[in-house]
Amino acid sequence: MTRRTGTGTWLRHYTIVYLVFIYLPVVLLPVFSFNDAIYVAFPMKGFTLRWWEEMVQQTGMLHALGNSFTVAVPVCLVSTTLGMCAAKALTSYKLMGARVLTGLFALPLVIPFIILGIALLIAFNSYGLELSLWTVGIGHVLICVPFSLFVLMSRLEGFDRSLEEASLDLGETPWMTFWRVTFPVALPGVVASLLLTFTISFDEFLLAFFLTGNESTLPLYIWSQLRFPAKLPAVLALGSAILVVTFVLVTLAERLRRQGEFRSDTAAGGS
Repeated sequence: MTRRTGTGTWLRHYTIVYLVFIYLPVVLLPVFSFNDAIYVAFPMKGFTLRWWEEMVQQTGMLHALGNSFTVAVPVCLVSTTLGMCAAKALTSYKLMGARVLTGLFALPLVIPFIILGIALLIAFNSYGLELSLWTVGIGHVLICVPFSLFVLMSRLEGFDRSLEEASLDLGETPWMTFWRVTFPVALPGVVASLLLTFTISFDEFLLAFFLTGNESTLPLYIWSQLRFPAKLPAVLALGSAILVVTFVLVTLAERLRRQGEFRSDTAAGGS
């Protein structure tokens, strides 16, 4: 009993130290965005909102923000569509080499993004494709599909296939069976996938750095502004806004995914 108590105490202390180490710099980001000084240092000079006002007045930032939305919205739609198709195939049919296929889908997550960015840059240049937001979107789809696949697979694995069989027996086509039976069940996972892949694409830096042309996304804009000390506070305000929005989206996506799993478990228990 004493050994277990000592181990539990040590693990709690370790967890607290670990969380402080990881999240303290993140918490300081919005704190210094309200500091009435251009330098990040304690003690703070005072409270101000002028950095937030300066942030929304920067036309370059707004243009980069629009570019990020232009990339992230199609990426989340395409990634979720491809992820849904792959998840449906891997969970509904006994495919030969299903584990190998799943591993291939997950391969972009294993390769370092800097290597993946260089490889895609060489490939696009070899085929004569001009670097633009389109090439950034292609790279983002490549890394977002695995996330979408795993979210949707976790949603569809507990799905009662007898519902689809009953729909087909009643004369529905496979497409209408998917639309009326499978898709409503998978909807929480679809929404979670959309939110998650949008966030990943919106925040991604390395692939955008290698694959963008004359137009920059928001992470690239932030990186370019860090060279100027006077613009650092406005960048901190912008980073704080992105942090809050990203946290909300990821939390909402995870909550929807868990609600979908809970409903599946409840339905299975009731049946």
